[in-house]
Amino acid sequence: MNLSELSALVPDLRGRLSANEPLAPFTWFRVGGPAQFLFSPADEADLSYFLERLPRDIAVTTIGLGSNLIIRDGGVAGVVIRLGAKGFGEIKIEAGERLRVGAAVPDVKVARAAADGGIDGLAFYRGIPGGVGGALRMNAGAHGGETKDALLEARGVDRSGKIHVFSTAEMGFSYRHSEAPEDVIFTEALFQGRKGDPKTILAEMERITQAREASQPIREKTGGSTFQNPPGHKAWQLIDAAGCRGLTLGDAQVSEMHCNFLVNRGKATAAEIEALGEEVRRRVQAASGILLHWEIKRIGLP
Repeated sequence: MNLSELSALVPDLRGRLSANEPLAPFTWFRVGGPAQFLFSPADEADLSYFLERLPRDIAVTTIGLGSNLIIRDGGVAGVVIRLGAKGFGEIKIEAGERLRVGAAVPDVKVARAAADGGIDGLAFYRGIPGGVGGALRMNAGAHGGETKDALLEARGVDRSGKIHVFSTAEMGFSYRHSEAPEDVIFTEALFQGRKGDPKTILAEMERITQAREASQPIREKTGGSTFQNPPGHKAWQLIDAAGCRGLTLGDAQVSEMHCNFLVNRGKATAAEIEALGEEVRRRVQAASGILLHWEIKRIGLP
């Protein structure tokens, strides 16, 4: 199917649909091939309309801010859906210390909006380099807080175009995981905080910011934490003990600053970054007997 044929199936589409669109600019690693088709919906209704009419044999992949993602060099077949700030970037403070947030809102903005509104319990989002949609999908957390601790409900659209609202219990959260149906594209979250003092909350956010800047390569092309922490262990300590700090493959490197971060030092390919990660897993398992599991999502064709 070409772009003209696909467009003909959705004549009332209001969002942007394109073909052979580069995806590397949307990822923090700045690597990866193109999307066969890329769709940026105008809003939730537009997303529902598109999915309802999209043939079931066409694969759908969703990306967010691209901070926890490797897109492979061969690109992504089917349709890649990316929610933009225009339709999914709104933040509303509601009564009862609640915050309603679009899925494209960066986590750091959630923390700031909550602080400005005197809502405590969301400052931990200041330390997460992603967006709300991804946070819902993987129960993102940092600095003692997790998404499950603050979420009241999540809203999303499934592959058939049906809109769902999930309670926190229905999300089935566990460590860096949600049991929500894989085909659901999250569009909005409703967070529940508690009354707090803006100055105190902002001070906590500043502490988190300073801790990140002192310990993580946040100014480099990276994807954040690469591997999940195994029960009872810290991934970075296992990686360090296996002698992987500073390990390189082409322009891909295990960060010298924090060895659970992979960085693109210049012109690394997605294949080099992923292969380096696999080599780290191999060495850690050989040294400790522990198999690390990827936290970074890897999608697309080699």
